[in-house]
Amino acid sequence: MVTTTSFFATGWEHIVDINAYDHLLFVTTLCAAYQLVQWRQILVIITAFTVGHSVTLVLSSLGLIPTNPSIIEILVPLTIMGTAIANIVRHDEDLGARAIKLSYAIALLFGLIHGLAFASNFKVMMFGENILLPLFLFNLGIEAGQVFIVFLFMGALWLYNKFLSGEHLKWNLFVSGAGFGIAFTLLLNTVGSA
Repeated sequence: MVTTTSFFATGWEHIVDINAYDHLLFVTTLCAAYQLVQWRQILVIITAFTVGHSVTLVLSSLGLIPTNPSIIEILVPLTIMGTAIANIVRHDEDLGARAIKLSYAIALLFGLIHGLAFASNFKVMMFGENILLPLFLFNLGIEAGQVFIVFLFMGALWLYNKFLSGEHLKWNLFVSGAGFGIAFTLLLNTVGSA
């Protein structure tokens, strides 16, 4: 039985569950281009992703947009790969105000796509419920999970900087390259099983 409070837990688990690694991968790849001093920008971009996620869930739950799981399973790895490529081709000095606003818009757009990946499960949970409070709690759980993942990720970046005197460019290339490679494998598996 789904209770109101379980929506927060479901949102949290949707992000931090290792079996939902596509979202973990997206969040970490999204953060790779940012340095520790840019933590506010990271929180804003993660929130933009959550807003996109929320809009899709509302529209899907109300039956205003269709969901096609086979297409979404292809689009999700493409969003990760696109984020990784963007991280690699731009440099730290390129992260001016205009580039950051573009990053927010892309995170919002990709949030729309990732929201579709969970829309069918959310519809089942919503059976007989008022949508506003469950959706708020679910998205609060997602945001809390994302902030937790970002906190762990930035902690790893801090350790890398502090004890290995690591360069941010190398960090970005490694994390983005790994994100691209894992997403590409996920895409191949999805296409191969279709």
